Order: sequence, then C-alpha cells, then structure tokens
Amino acid sequence: MERTVIATPSGARGTARQAPKHPHPHTDENHSLRVGIIGGGPGGLYAAALLKRLDPERHITVWERNAPDDTFGFGVVLSDETLGGIEHADPKVYEALQQHFTRWDDIDIVHRGNRHTSGGHGFAALGRKRLLEILHTRCRDLGVDLRFRTEAPEDLPHTHDLVIAADGIHSTTRETHADVFRPRVTTHRCRYIWLAADFPFDSFRFEIAETEHGVMQLHGYPYAPDASTVIIEMREEVWHAAGFDELGEAESIERCAKIFAEALGGRPLKSNNSTWTTFRTVVNDRWSHGNVVLLGDAAHTAHFSIGSGTKLAVEDALALAACLEEQGSLPEALAAYEAERRPVVASTQRAARASLEWFENLPLYLDQPPRQFAFNLLTRSRRVTHDNLRLRDARFTRKVEREFGCPPGTPPMFTPFRLRGLTLRNRVVVSPMDMYSAVDGVPGDFHLVHLGARALGGAGLVMTEMVCVSEEGRITPGCAGLYTGRQAEAWKRITNFVHTQAPGTAIGVQLGHSGRKGSTKLMWEGMDEPLEEGNWPLVAPSALPYKPFSQTPRELSRAQLTDIREQFTASAVRAARAGFDLLELHCAHGYLLSGFLSPLTNRRTDAYGGSLEKRLRFPLEVFDAVRNVWPGERPMTVRVSATDWAEGGTSAEDAVEIARAFAAHGADAIDVSTGQVVADERPEYGRSYQTPFADRIRHTTGIPVIAVGAISSWDDVNSLILAGRTDLCALARPHLYDPHWTLHAAAEQGYTGPGAPWPAPYRAGSRRPQTGRLDAPKPRLDLGGGDARGR
Repeated sequence: MERTVIATPSGARGTARQAPKHPHPHTDENHSLRVGIIGGGPGGLYAAALLKRLDPERHITVWERNAPDDTFGFGVVLSDETLGGIEHADPKVYEALQQHFTRWDDIDIVHRGNRHTSGGHGFAALGRKRLLEILHTRCRDLGVDLRFRTEAPEDLPHTHDLVIAADGIHSTTRETHADVFRPRVTTHRCRYIWLAADFPFDSFRFEIAETEHGVMQLHGYPYAPDASTVIIEMREEVWHAAGFDELGEAESIERCAKIFAEALGGRPLKSNNSTWTTFRTVVNDRWSHGNVVLLGDAAHTAHFSIGSGTKLAVEDALALAACLEEQGSLPEALAAYEAERRPVVASTQRAARASLEWFENLPLYLDQPPRQFAFNLLTRSRRVTHDNLRLRDARFTRKVEREFGCPPGTPPMFTPFRLRGLTLRNRVVVSPMDMYSAVDGVPGDFHLVHLGARALGGAGLVMTEMVCVSEEGRITPGCAGLYTGRQAEAWKRITNFVHTQAPGTAIGVQLGHSGRKGSTKLMWEGMDEPLEEGNWPLVAPSALPYKPFSQTPRELSRAQLTDIREQFTASAVRAARAGFDLLELHCAHGYLLSGFLSPLTNRRTDAYGGSLEKRLRFPLEVFDAVRNVWPGERPMTVRVSATDWAEGGTSAEDAVEIARAFAAHGADAIDVSTGQVVADERPEYGRSYQTPFADRIRHTTGIPVIAVGAISSWDDVNSLILAGRTDLCALARPHLYDPHWTLHAAAEQGYTGPGAPWPAPYRAGSRRPQTGRLDAPKPRLDLGGGDARGR
C-alpha cells in the first residue's frame, strides 16, 4: 500500500503514515467521497490534487468560470516554508515547480537617489500561469475532473459530500451564506495596479517616487528569466490628483512607465486586463457551513506587500487535506482545519496590515536618514526584526546602526537618550504597573523591593504605578498616593535607594486620579468590580458609569475642577521633594483626565466639553499647573490613550492633535498607550500592536514618544528604536517575569558597555557563558503588554 505524507508549514505534520486501510471515515463501503471545488486558482487546484492523491477513489470536480490560461497578475512568490510543505505532500508538484523557479536573495530600496541593498532574504518566484499549468497537469494525471468556462451548480452542497469554496476575494459562496460566515471586508486607502515588464529585476525592488501630485511607489520582482512583476501603488488622493481616474488602461500604463523610467531602464510596462483597484482585507467569523468550507481569498486576504496570498491558499489546502485524513467525521475535520489555520492566518493578516499601513503612511518617513528609511521599510511588518536582519545581512545592519549613532558593538536599545536635563543611559522603561499593595496610600517594603529590584535590573527609567493625588482619586483601597507627607517620606525612601544602589537608573512618578473607575476591588479580588463596602463617591467629567454595574459618578463642578487641579500640583511638589527624576501625567485608560479627552466619556456642554479643543482644556490646565511647580530641569511626560478602540471615540488623528497640544505646553515626551476608556472596546491585539500610534505621533509632531503594548523581547525593542518608530520602549509584564530583564538582554546580546552596567554584587552573574546566541534569535516570551492590570 502506498505510503503518503502530509505536512503543513507549521511543521505539525511531517511524519509518514499509512494510507487508511478502512473506508474513508466520511463514507461507507459503497460510496466514495464526492468533492466539489469552486474556483480553479492555486488553492482550489492544489486542494483537488492533494485530496485525489491521498484517496484515488474520491470523485473530485473543479469548476472554474474562466478559461485555463485566464489569470490576474503575473508572478507568484512562495516561501521556503510553503515549499517545504509542498515537497512533503506531493513531491511531483514540488519537482515541477523547482524547474521553473527564479531565485534571488537581495532587496533594493531606492529613495531620493539612494539605493540600499539588503541581502540574505531568499526568494523563489514563478509565473502565475506556469503555476496553474503545473497544477492543471497534476490534477489531470491524478484523475481530477477540471471544468473550465463553467459556473458551479448551485446545488453542490446537496449533490456532494464536501464543497470547497476557493472562489476568491469576490466569493459568491461567501456572500450567499453571509449570515453564517459573517464576513467583514475592510477597504484601504491606496490604489494599485498589477503590471509586468519584459526583463528581470536582479532583486526585490522598492522604489519611491515623489511627484508633484504626491508619493507613489513601485514594488517589483523577477518571476522568469525574461520577466518581472511590477505593482504601482499610491494613496487614493494622489491617484486622483495625478489624473489616473480619467485615464484608460493604456494611458495609465504609459504614465506609470514614465514615472518609474529609471527603475525600468526606459522599458515599457505591459498589462493583462489590468485595472486600478483598492485592496480589501477579508475576515470571516466562520469558515465552514455544513459541508461547505472556505479556502484562500474567500476566507481571508493579506496585502500583496508581504506576498502571502497564494502562500496562504496553498497552506490552507495542505491543512484541509491533512485534517480530512486525521479526523473521524467531516464536521470534526472542518473544525480542526479552522482551528489550525485561523491563528496562523490572523498572525499573517496582522503583519500584512502593518505592512499595508506603512505604505499608506509612507510620506511620514520620507525625511528619515536613507539607511534608517530602508531598515524601517524592511521591518515594517514586524516579522523581519533587527536580529533577524543582522543574521541575514550583518553588513547592512551595521551600517544602519552606525548611521543611527550606535557605537561599535552597541545594540540600539543601549544608546542613551536625553529628556530635558535628564539623560537616560538606555531606551528601556519599566512601565507603570499598579500593585494594589499600599496601606492608606503609603508605599511600603513591597514597593521598595519591587521598584528597587527593577532599578537594579538595568532599565534606564523605572516608573511607579499610578500614584493618586487624593484619597478619593484612588482606584482601589490598595493604591498608592502622594497626598500626605507620610506618603512622600515613604516615596523618598524608595528614590534614595534607587539613586544610591542603582546609580544611573532614573525613577519617575506617574500622577493620576481614578475618576469614574475608582472605588473598586483589588485586581485579584475582581477587576473593576465595585467594593462591597467602604465605597467612596466618584467624580468624572460626566455622570456616566464605566460598566452597567459600576457606581455612577457625579459630574464635576467648576469649583471641584479647581480643587482637583490643586491636588495635582500639591502632589507634584511632594514628588519633587521626594526626589523623583521625571513626572508623568496620566491622561489615559479612562481615568479622570482621560475621561475629559474622549468624546465617549465627556458629554459636557460647558467650556470643558464638546470640541477636541474644549475637551483638552482641563487636562492642559492641570499640565500647566504641574509644570509650573515641577523643577524646570526635570522632564514631564504625558500618557495618552491614542484610540478608544470604539466607534465615535478618540481616533488616531485626534491623538496626534492631543500630543501636539501637550507638546506645545511643554511636554517632553508622549507615552502612547491605547484603550481602557470604555468597557465595550474592541482592541486589535497583536505583537507591538500599539506602536503604530506612537510611530504616527512621533513622525507627525516630532515630539519624542514612549511605545508600549506587547513589546516583550529585546529584539522588538532594538527593531522599534532603530526603525525610528519610537524613542523609548516601556515594558511591563516582561519585567514582572524577570526584574533583571534589561541586564539579561545585554548579556544575551554580548553587550558589556555603559548602557547596562551590572551592580557590583551581581557582576559574577554577568559572566555566565552564553550559548546559541549567534545562531538564531532567542525564543520570545509571549507575555503581552500593558501592566499588571493593563493600566
């Protein structure tokens, strides 16, 4: 009996196993599985070939409305990971592909006359028509029934055991059952057109053109010895300004060839019924309905700038075929397929979204130094990182570091950064983390050990938790304060320890008022749940409870606003005397000052509500009052929620204006967080998911920023700093896991310089031999972002 192998790119399946000796689990002895596949693209064809190869008794039919050689686009890029899965699952398809691949290693980035090359990337591409021909041949050899120029019958689910809908981004199947699949389609801001050139680029080429109408970009790569794919992309408003909306296909192509004449060597471009289109991201809540399952672009899309469309479809086919072999029933197989593929696709879509938005916001980065611009582009999706790029092309990475100002052997995270009169020895910040361990607002031994340990751990700046400016401004009974002299003395004990035992580490205080989110239980007793006894009255910009079961706050009067402003200034005076090096004003996460900024929580009709300018008024009054009493040489930062993750709330555009306003009033940096303003928020979680908001504020306003949110590895920190997306990185949960995170990051990178000196009693530990460091990046701890409570 033939031995077959199923392998998916995840590596979960790579072992050979016998073909089943019993009838297929979805059939009986008198009935072979009937499979109908809608769509003859790579995903549908490859699924057909795999399923037929695994069980020749299956009846498999592919319906494709177009002719065999009709195709959109020109070249297809496949990763080594995907090719590995193909090689294991069907060596004949792999061998046929190998004969036609064009391979290259370099990426060229051309901007303002500067061409920078990064090598070691390893690409393989071939023509889309050639790929389809290979799959057509394989399907016919296996006995798959291919029906071209034929619409799939509407009753397929009734006449077949399994229906695979691989009918693309405009899937009729998906729309027919939209009430079950619940698709969400997002249209983005750029127009693009898919073209080709009759010569091979010698690399993957990105070229930027700054025209009188705006910025345009070319994405190009070879796919044959005599041909390259060329994609021209630009913002919608640039497309209109350049008049492309009024040009026919031939005129558009001729105009594009002139704009990018240097990249093309004066050669023309050609089309294949090419039209300008807008990319759409497709997400479905479900991928199957009865015996119908979505595959490829019908289920999900990922922006072409990371080259994953065909890759995802092929990997879907691999996973679906494997799940059908492994599971005991069709419902179990489809559930297993979705469970396996959904997280992989979600990760890819996050990377694609980051890449897409980078190109949408390309004008923000044009003034970066040339090599930093190139590094920023290469790491835009967050999948290629500083360490990964150093392994691929150490020479290029060293040049970027040198241009950035890194001394030889110094990772970007260990370069100093100056805020007003304070110089931080490195770019790592221990983020504010609520500990809920104070008694009557007084920080005790726990706080001394907690903050002292992290100061000894090497970070450039250690932040306190949100320190409350009044007893009524606490979140919980365990929150620390600075509204009494006793509290100030306790804090002075802590700052003295940091300054004497961890010299070179700065310590900052975050001042805040809970607003409508106060009078709640300790986090581990019930986060955001009201106290069962001992409640205190709450105040807020408007009388809106945080959650339906929360206490309803009183709307602040003008007199109360004055009182609260004075509470902030009194606390700031105590903070200065206690010896803090930096003060941060907490205007995020739905606490009092944040409540004024968001239109969802500020419904006032007086001078402190309405327009963004009016909503900013009280937070700015508090900032000015605090700045007036805070020592002039010491910096002040402001933490903001750059989006509420809720319709009608603070937007990314609002956040830029909020940051600009605080900067105009003297803020030295903006600490950019998101959300926690309203309870019904819908955050888009993912690796470094909040950093794009910091990036946008930094490049729009020019003010330094602190990035937070799911930054969990030193590689992430180096990547974000070197790309210019942030100036400082604040990490919370990684510092809960490892108080000496920064020192360990230095040791793992072989760094022993002044950016992370080990305390004398710990120096013996710094000489522990490091192994494996130069061969591959260290595994990343997936500890998320935010702080102990997500504050």
